[in-house]
Amino acid sequence: MDAAATAFLVVGTIGVVLLLVSLLVGEIGHLAFDADGGPFSLEAVAALLGGVGFGGAAATALLPESLGGTATVLIALLVGLALAVPLAWGAVRLSRALRDMPTTETLTRHHLAGTQGVVVSAVPATGYGEVRLSLAGQRLKYAARSDVPLPAGTPVYVVEALSETAVHVVSTAPDPLPEVGELP
Repeated sequence: MDAAATAFLVVGTIGVVLLLVSLLVGEIGHLAFDADGGPFSLEAVAALLGGVGFGGAAATALLPESLGGTATVLIALLVGLALAVPLAWGAVRLSRALRDMPTTETLTRHHLAGTQGVVVSAVPATGYGEVRLSLAGQRLKYAARSDVPLPAGTPVYVVEALSETAVHVVSTAPDPLPEVGELP
């Protein structure tokens, strides 16, 4: 292996090490790189170095020895740059997409009001029972209090979150129709 190929491999290795450091440690105090994923972000610099290094090393291995040392290095450098620029552009786009990825907020007790569920352990008039609520696609169990006793299987609506683990509920079951001759 000649000196040019070795030098290109060292540059490529430095790029891979920078990429690993940026993935494991972050921006390292931003080191004068653009923290917003611009053209001088650490990921872009790592991709540029890796592309130039490994692309140049591959080119030196494929070029004929008859070109001479300087011509081989210049052509290998051009090949490395032609590979490195799209790699850096892709690294910037990918890191920006990952950084700006939308996420849902963490559910808190304040999200419970208005949630519907069902009683799983009867709720007495003076105490707590248990309800299963469906919130953001998750099935959650909470201790439940009600102003009136509620048997298991009763559909409920959360009026208020009393704590992180307890809620105040009301029944959403329809009232039975009065029998003929009874007054409501």
